[in-house]
Amino acid sequence: MIRQNQRFFNLALVIIDIIVIAFSLVCAWFVRFQSNLFIHESNLGFGYYMLSLLVIIPLYILLYSVFGLYTPQRTKSVRSLPVNIIKANVMGLLMLVTFLFIIEQIDYSRYLLALFAVFSTVFSSIERIIFRQSLRFIRSKGFNIKYILMIGGGVLGEQVATKLNQREYLGYNIIGFLDDNIENGHKIANSQVIGNIDDLCDVILTNQIDKVIITISPRHSALLESIIDLCERYGVKAEIVPDYYRYFPAKHYIDMIDDIPIIDVRYVPLDSSFKKIVKRISDLLFAIIGIILLSPVLILTAFIIKLSSPGPIIFKQERIGFNRRKFVMYKFRSMKIQEGEAEKHQWTVKDDPRTTKFGSFIRKTSIDELPQLFNILKGDMSLIGPRPERPYFVEKFREEVPDYMIKHHVRPGMSGWAQVHGWRGNTSIKKRIEFDIYYVENWTLILDVKIFLMTLIQGFVNKNAY
Repeated sequence: MIRQNQRFFNLALVIIDIIVIAFSLVCAWFVRFQSNLFIHESNLGFGYYMLSLLVIIPLYILLYSVFGLYTPQRTKSVRSLPVNIIKANVMGLLMLVTFLFIIEQIDYSRYLLALFAVFSTVFSSIERIIFRQSLRFIRSKGFNIKYILMIGGGVLGEQVATKLNQREYLGYNIIGFLDDNIENGHKIANSQVIGNIDDLCDVILTNQIDKVIITISPRHSALLESIIDLCERYGVKAEIVPDYYRYFPAKHYIDMIDDIPIIDVRYVPLDSSFKKIVKRISDLLFAIIGIILLSPVLILTAFIIKLSSPGPIIFKQERIGFNRRKFVMYKFRSMKIQEGEAEKHQWTVKDDPRTTKFGSFIRKTSIDELPQLFNILKGDMSLIGPRPERPYFVEKFREEVPDYMIKHHVRPGMSGWAQVHGWRGNTSIKKRIEFDIYYVENWTLILDVKIFLMTLIQGFVNKNAY
């Protein structure tokens, strides 16, 4: 078995990245100037564009480093790789455009730059995924291994060891446990107790150890401090698994306030400012395009509502949105005018007598939801997200349904993960919240696109919309 050499892999990645970046620019040049897709004007020549690699390659390698693409990726999700590559490439494209503007190079093809951005993102993502999966395969065969010493053989230590053994692709080999309360030779998750905690120094000096994982309780603060000091004295990395992690309700992440670590017990991707901006921009683009394309439907629907029944065209209702804030949601009116408090506390049911004939049609086809495009423009809603609920029912479900309020960590949406799986209308609130929480904790722009496409494919007619 070969010990991991991170420098070697980083060097290999840098070399491969350079090749991929250069190949992406060649492909972009070929498509721009040698295909029939574009008018071939202002071609500065192949050599000139290849010369620009002297700027592009150092810039992109620096950005890949800044966005963490050369840090160890053993335990990170494969899905995080394309996301970081997209961030780095978007930043790279903006910097290149800015650089060309500063040096007043107007002949450099902007189409070529756009093509380069697409090719480099796609090729780099494929390259990283293949590289990552190849390493995982190698590790599963017993190569590229990190040797782990576990300190603490209790329930938590056994759980950690079991997880590491189950995931062979991580490439961790547990050489044994140190514990003061368990006799030598006792097996824990297929690894033996090889000594007491006082034996740590001897074990480090006589074994190849890459990392020490500590699973003893934080209440033993003096012992923890001495273990960490000893590990650092001999140049061995120490990691602590807190015994209170089992209280975390979901995926968590660690933030920093200066040098103080703060554990956030629930990971919400849209807490990231960058991701918020990306989602908001996509929402605005979809809302503006949607209003323009659907304007005939909006006008015709408004006209029919006005003619078919007395009352306002737009129905306004208070809902609870992002961060539990109240907002007014817009819908085309599909019911007869109701008394003040009735609409706040009643569910719509099948063959609801309050629904007008045309109202029943626009509810079934979800046309009544289209004015929410203006809620998106205002920033009250997103195109995709958990559906917002009325204050009365939020108060009710908050007490009855576990984790119900988690949905308010993101903006509500016109369509959502729960809705495309059939949990809409008079269906199980608990199942709906399960899907909403999955969306909150696993948001990506790709997931939004998937939900949008599922909404289009399934059509707007829904059997649970009365």
